Amino acid sequence: MLATAFAKRVPPGPSRNLRWTADQFHALGDLGCFTGRRAWLLNGVIKEDGPVNPPHAIAATKTEDLIRDVFRVGHHVRVSKPLVTVQDTDPEPDVAVVPGKPGDYPSHPTTAVLVIEVADTSLRSDITVKAGLDATAGVPDHWVLDVDGRQLRVFRDPDPIPGGGAAYRTQRAFGPADAVAPLAAPGAPVRVADLLP
Repeated sequence: MLATAFAKRVPPGPSRNLRWTADQFHALGDLGCFTGRRAWLLNGVIKEDGPVNPPHAIAATKTEDLIRDVFRVGHHVRVSKPLVTVQDTDPEPDVAVVPGKPGDYPSHPTTAVLVIEVADTSLRSDITVKAGLDATAGVPDHWVLDVDGRQLRVFRDPDPIPGGGAAYRTQRAFGPADAVAPLAAPGAPVRVADLLP
C-alpha cells in the first residue's frame, strides 16, 4: 500500500506544489505523520487545525454521546474519522453519521446523513469550505456547533451551483434554548444547550 501510494516521482523542473490524494494522506497517517495533530485534506492540500482546547473537547464529547443515543439502530457514528468526499479531499469531520454498520464499509464512506463540526477557531472554514464539501457530497444535514457564539448553525437542502459543486439553500441558527431534530431522526430532537460546554 505505502509503496503504491508514494510510487509517483516528482518530475524534474521548477519547484511546484505537491497535491495529495486521499490514499496518500491516509498512508501518511498510517506512518504516524499526524499523530497528535488535527490534519485534514482539502483539494489535495494538507491542512491543520490548531490544538483542541477544553471547551472544544467538552462540546465534541457531549455531541458524540448525544448523537450516539439518537442513532442507535440502522446507522453508526464516526468520530474524527475519514469521510472521503472526493479523491483528493478528506475533511475528517468531528462527528459523521452514516447508514449501516461499520463493517458495511470496506473503504471509507463518501457521504453521511449528518455531519457535525464543533467550531471555535475553525468556525470560518466549517461554515464555508466544509459546508460546501458536504453539500457537494450530498450530505443533507450539516451542523456547526459554534462554541464561542453558543449556537448551532444548521445547513440543509444541498443544491448544485453553476460551475460545479453545491451549496446549502437553507441556513438557520439555533440558540441554547432551542431544539433541533436531525433529518434522519425527525422524532429525536436535540437540545442545543445539551451540546454546548
